[in-house]
Amino acid sequence: MQPNLARKLKILGAICVFTSFAGVIYQLVADRRVDYGSVVLGFPLGVAFGFMELYLFPKAEPRFRRWSFTKMLVFKSLVYTAAIYFVTAAVILVVGLLQGHTISELPSILSSMEQFALVVYTLTGYALLVFFLQVNRLLGEGVLWKFMWGKYHQPREEERIFMFLDMKSSTTIAEQLGHVRFYALLNDIFHEISYPVLQTKAEIYQYVGDEVVLTWDVQNGLENSNCLKTFFMFRERLQKNHDNYLKNFGVRPEFKAGLHFGKVISAQIGDLKREIVYNGDVVNTTARIQSECNNYQRDCLVSGALMERLRNMNGFQWEKIGAVTFRGKETQVELYSVVSQTA
Repeated sequence: MQPNLARKLKILGAICVFTSFAGVIYQLVADRRVDYGSVVLGFPLGVAFGFMELYLFPKAEPRFRRWSFTKMLVFKSLVYTAAIYFVTAAVILVVGLLQGHTISELPSILSSMEQFALVVYTLTGYALLVFFLQVNRLLGEGVLWKFMWGKYHQPREEERIFMFLDMKSSTTIAEQLGHVRFYALLNDIFHEISYPVLQTKAEIYQYVGDEVVLTWDVQNGLENSNCLKTFFMFRERLQKNHDNYLKNFGVRPEFKAGLHFGKVISAQIGDLKREIVYNGDVVNTTARIQSECNNYQRDCLVSGALMERLRNMNGFQWEKIGAVTFRGKETQVELYSVVSQTA
């Protein structure tokens, strides 16, 4: 199963569990009893909400991206309200007919105060769920859970793979477009990377200007050569949309990447603003490897240490560049270029 599909199914399952549990709570408060009816209503509401949040709205995201927060909030509230009435009507109709009720009773049920209270309760509960999902996206996929479980409350040493991904000729492009249009371009490009990141189990560590820093735990990064596939998948998506970028911005963006791995100290820092940071020589070295792409006219450079872990995996061809000594480092770093990805 593809990682992105597995992720969506996991979130959909969590939404259905949440709405089913919320249905139980509502029935306990309203009727002081619990039966199958609370789950019968809560589960399909979760399916409907999950479908909209995970499939329907993301399809229309390029349009929604230009909407204000208030406009998006009003729109989603109306859509969710319509979904609540539709799902409620369908469940009441099916269950009512099975219990011997008639269709003529349906309008009075849907217009009752009980139904209005159900809509308000459901919208409130789902607003909390959407807020949780949006905070998770704001912090980065999976980061919120790490905060909640206190994974990095105490500094810990771990082995991670890093990729520094940087736009080619960014200074020239920024001067050509101006700051406002340049950052509109970056916003579009950084949306392109979402799919490769989800498919390859990567984490977006930082955005630094026109640069993106990605990281993996070693197992996920080595699995199916995920850390390399991210770069090629991202480049392929940019190439497919070259004409759109040329039409809208007058440029065809290209990126270069450097990859390395090693031990880092991972910790949660900050008070007013908290984040998870990685400290260690490997982060600095990865940035320097990426900077060598210009010197050697290559798009993707990988350290010899990481290449040794990846070279036996199918789909990539390697070109040895040589050993370089970075300023401030005593040991040399071997560099390899990934020259192609076979089918």
